[in-house]
Amino acid sequence: MGVYEGRGQLSKAIKQLQMRWQEATSSWNDAASAQFEKKFLEPLDADLRTAVTAMDHMAAVLVQVRRDCQ
Repeated sequence: MGVYEGRGQLSKAIKQLQMRWQEATSSWNDAASAQFEKKFLEPLDADLRTAVTAMDHMAAVLVQVRRDCQ
């Protein structure tokens, strides 16, 4: 799997997680759900976005490496 494919899968997973969380909070919307979101989902979202950015950078580096090696 290439960087672009991995990035696409990760982006899709992020969107699915966000959709599922919205579904869950429609019936679970109390202090515990807010704590869960703050403790687990917000840091995870930030980490995933950082990973996607790093993957974009890695893809650009790999393109440059391929060009340089030709």
